[in-house]
Amino acid sequence: MYITVNITEGEKYTISEVKLAGETLVPEDELRKLIQIQAGDTFNRGKVTETSKAISDRLGNDGYAFANVNPVPELNKEQHTAAFTFFVDPGKRVYVRRINIVGNTRTRDEVIRREVRQLESAWYASSKINRSKERIRRTDFFSDVNLETPAVPGTTDQVDLNISVVEKSTGSVQFGAGLSSSQGVVFGVTVNQNNFLGTGNRVSAQVNTGRINTVYSLSLTDPYFTPDGVSRGIDVYRRDIDTSRLRSVGSYQSSSYGGGVRFGIPLNERDSITFGIATDFTTVDLQADSPLQYRRFCNNASGCSSDSIALNAGWTHDSRDSIFFPNNGVLQRLTGEVSLPVLDLEYYKVEYKHAWFKEIFKGVTFMANGEIGYADTYGNENYPFFKNYYLGGVNSVRGFRNGSLGPRGTDTTTGFNFALGGTKRLLGNVELFFPVPGLKDSNQFKMSAFIDAGNVYGADQSYSLGDLRYAGGLGVSWISPFGPLKIVFAKALNEKAGDDT
Repeated sequence: MYITVNITEGEKYTISEVKLAGETLVPEDELRKLIQIQAGDTFNRGKVTETSKAISDRLGNDGYAFANVNPVPELNKEQHTAAFTFFVDPGKRVYVRRINIVGNTRTRDEVIRREVRQLESAWYASSKINRSKERIRRTDFFSDVNLETPAVPGTTDQVDLNISVVEKSTGSVQFGAGLSSSQGVVFGVTVNQNNFLGTGNRVSAQVNTGRINTVYSLSLTDPYFTPDGVSRGIDVYRRDIDTSRLRSVGSYQSSSYGGGVRFGIPLNERDSITFGIATDFTTVDLQADSPLQYRRFCNNASGCSSDSIALNAGWTHDSRDSIFFPNNGVLQRLTGEVSLPVLDLEYYKVEYKHAWFKEIFKGVTFMANGEIGYADTYGNENYPFFKNYYLGGVNSVRGFRNGSLGPRGTDTTTGFNFALGGTKRLLGNVELFFPVPGLKDSNQFKMSAFIDAGNVYGADQSYSLGDLRYAGGLGVSWISPFGPLKIVFAKALNEKAGDDT
């Protein structure tokens, strides 16, 4: 059996006129900015539908939840033109009676309610309801978030806001143990809980033992230290490093401990500022084969004390619609750190990041990211080498080994070449995210194709685009129950002699 479908496209129609009619309530000039069709345009049904929705949403911001916008065409079949009149019927103004939350078996109600921008007994506002959903999703405590606004039975001007969530695992535990000739017996455990006991507080603890790197750290963050959204974080740590057994890094030993407190203040829905103070007490011990740069920092060949009290501050603008897999939005971050001239170190660091996301097709998102960093000393002391920038690895320029880009040194005893890091950094990434075949509707998996570029420059070097290293490849990201995981296949595109790929 064969089925033949005959299709007649007919003539193309051109828009001859666009008018507004009815009870608009909002100034006509404001509504006209929402109209996506103009006289002279070719008729596009999608743009007509989007215009109706945009006008309805605008009226919804003023409480008219059931506004009706009907586009009515007047056709001229001889001239193949169409004049459209958008008839606006706002309906009754509506307010939200109650906000009901269901599905939160572990997370406290207040953790969800503090993210809701729509208030009870206030006029209905569609933009605030949409923003509420976005903010609840961005907590990353739930695998699914749904908001509904059913009418209250027996009334014509009231709705309830029903929020339905599905809890997901918000913690991760990583265990590791091993035996190596360089580090001996190594044991590590890292615990991260982003929703501690359902309070919305973040707790992170790490224990890592080994002859090269020993770390004990604890971090606590309360995102709502005050009811109006001021956050507070407390960090304490102890870290011992011994690179004498590593061939790829200059030989030195250090012992550090310290702590800090930080605060975040929201300026509006998209912008916030942060500031804090941290203390660090570090003792550096050098060996006979330690690099010359390390000995210059200490002004001797045995070691030195490198204590500091540092102030840090930053500004963030974040309009992304999701934290892990955003489809649209911008992330900008400007941060600065400066040590106070009261202890051993006198340095400063300034960094800027700009990431842009745009959904070009349904499920396909383009990302462009740029970062720059600069550090230097402002006094008579040398810049601390252990605060140098490093690039290379899965989170920067994929295709080059972790921390391998930039100035390099040579061990005069063994002849091994190693990375020194630098005081300047440039990084750029472009990446195209798309669904994993067979998992098109999954929010847990994404594939990507990318190109990275970046490099690190020493104190005696200037930024140079000609020295950038490039890499490209494919990757798969998975938001697993144990935390985000990445599998990356990358290849260096312009490696040069001495590069570690």
